[in-house]
Amino acid sequence: MFIRLINGLTAAFLAIMSILVFGNVVLRYAFNSGITWSEEMARFLFIWLILIGAISTLKDNQHLGVDMLVKRLSKTGKKIVYVVSNGIILYILWIVFFGSWDMTMLNMDNKSPATGVPQSLIYGTGLVMSFCMALIILGKLYQLFFGKADIDELTQVLDSEELIGEADGHSDQGGAVK
Repeated sequence: MFIRLINGLTAAFLAIMSILVFGNVVLRYAFNSGITWSEEMARFLFIWLILIGAISTLKDNQHLGVDMLVKRLSKTGKKIVYVVSNGIILYILWIVFFGSWDMTMLNMDNKSPATGVPQSLIYGTGLVMSFCMALIILGKLYQLFFGKADIDELTQVLDSEELIGEADGHSDQGGAVK
């Protein structure tokens, strides 16, 4: 449900951003005028789009990664690497969260020049992203430690060739996608 909300927001932000940019381009070239706040709002939406898109990408294990070494490890080795790498990610998210918190608090009274939007809303994206991503990682670690999911399920990735096969509507993997 939450990921559905995230995906809906991502789609809405992309649509609004596209309309704002396209509308401003048409106004500039056709009528020699423009909407002063549209560029700034598109920039703000782009920031939110990227950072909330990262949440959905993490949930679906779609971030880029190199798994040449991990593929060759035993299940125990995979678990160790998984726990260590997620521990490092949690530490980085902790740094991002508190850095975003500081920036959000510093910019509570600052307003953007064209829209008047509080800058704290922009820096707040780091708070939302790091908090949600930490919850996802903690949930996956919980699944691993309490046997709710196998390590192979948690580290399942698609190679670029498999993604191309899915996009074309067929697969070399025994007909999973037709």
